[in-house]
Formats: sequence, C-alpha cells, structure tokens
Amino acid sequence: MNHIVLYQPEIPQNTGNIMRTCAAANMKLHLIKPLGFDLDIKKVRRSAANYIEHVTYEVYENFEDFLSKNQGEMFFITRYGQKSPDKMDFTIKDDKEIFVIFGSESSGIPKEILKNHLDNCLRLPMTEVVRSLNLSNTVAILAYEVLRQQDYQGLFTHEPESLKGKDWLEK
Repeated sequence: MNHIVLYQPEIPQNTGNIMRTCAAANMKLHLIKPLGFDLDIKKVRRSAANYIEHVTYEVYENFEDFLSKNQGEMFFITRYGQKSPDKMDFTIKDDKEIFVIFGSESSGIPKEILKNHLDNCLRLPMTEVVRSLNLSNTVAILAYEVLRQQDYQGLFTHEPESLKGKDWLEK
C-alpha cells in the first residue's frame, strides 16, 4: 500500500483536497499533530468534496508515534532535497510499503528529521523565483508519480461503469 503523510498540516482546505486525492489514488493518509484545525470543520469536508468517507486516515500525537506504528520505505518532500521524484524508485519490493512525507505549509519538515534521511529527500524542480508549490498540489504530483511507477495498479484508467461508463464519449 502507498501512504501520504502530513507532518503538522495547518490549512484545512489543503488537507481536504489531499483527502480527495487519497480517495482517488487509494492511498492511506497519516496526519501528525499538532493540526492547525479541527478535522470535523466544514472547510475540510467541503474541500474533500464528500469523499471523506472514502478516505482511510489515522492521526498521530507526534513523529515518533507515527514511526512506532509504521514501517516501510520513507520519502521526504522538501525544498532542500537534492533529487527529483522521477529519479527515485517507488516500485514496491518485498511488500514494503511506500510513505511519502510532507511538511507543514509554513515550515516544512524539521531539519532534525530530514538529516537522518538525506538519501530520500526529494524536491520538485522549479525556478528560483518560487520557493515551493501549494501543499495539496505537491501531494497530487507525488502521489501520481508513485502510481505511475506502479502502473496505476488497482485504479481505473477509464470512467467506471458505476459512473458514466467507459463509452460515454462515444454515445
């Protein structure tokens, strides 16, 4: 299984959008406290666009709590990373789970955490005039890079019959 981890997210709309992405990508969401909002507020639910019931998520007291309950291949997204995501291998080996970890909107992931994982610190390439992209956009980009490398296993590459169906454009 693939996982998205948010370290101390601050903006409810971003987390709501990320919940929707996790529902679409069949990824588990992990939220590490403190959160900058209450998960039950309207803003999170509105941003998740009624998909919140399709998201598996878990909340942790701190990073140590998260680590004690999860094992797998951990990748950290930071503006200080030296590698782009396409240079990493996100294929699942030996049933090892993939965790992609993102920091808070204002301060990212603490250096104390990153310095222990330098080989797995990633950066999205961008110009020098932009410090970073919006958190929910970055999660979507990384989630689908992981899925692309795994050949979108378990996802529909066409409109499911439970919605409008594969042949809807032809009708």
